Amino acid sequence: MKKGKDYIGVGTGAMVFNDNNEVFIAQRGPASNNEAGFWDFPGGTVDFGETCEATVIRELKEEFDMDIAIVELLEVVNHILPEEGQHWVSPTYIAKHVGGIPRVMEPEKCPVFKWVKVADINPKELTQSSRSNYLKYMERFG
Repeated sequence: MKKGKDYIGVGTGAMVFNDNNEVFIAQRGPASNNEAGFWDFPGGTVDFGETCEATVIRELKEEFDMDIAIVELLEVVNHILPEEGQHWVSPTYIAKHVGGIPRVMEPEKCPVFKWVKVADINPKELTQSSRSNYLKYMERFG
């Protein structure tokens, strides 16, 4: 049985900010679970017995060799993708980059990343859940 397809999956992510107040975004590669080619605030699937916060910290380390600190919960998204036959519940956090020089560790999942100002993001290029995160962030912090 597959998470997100045979039963509702839990995937979590983070809007990670650096000292220049830029946010980290990554492009989803061909081996991504869904929405390949779109940009997102990275994260991953929560493992049994693992907290959402621990998942985000682990995933950013595995995928980008980056250390982060969780600041706060931004929102929880109902990430329903009928065209891909998937249903996820996705908490997203605001986090701070605290160490490591980001680099691509899993090129088939996330081949490209960049630091950008939130105002420079085109929400049409974001995954469904990251688009919701972007809009929630703009609503709260504008």
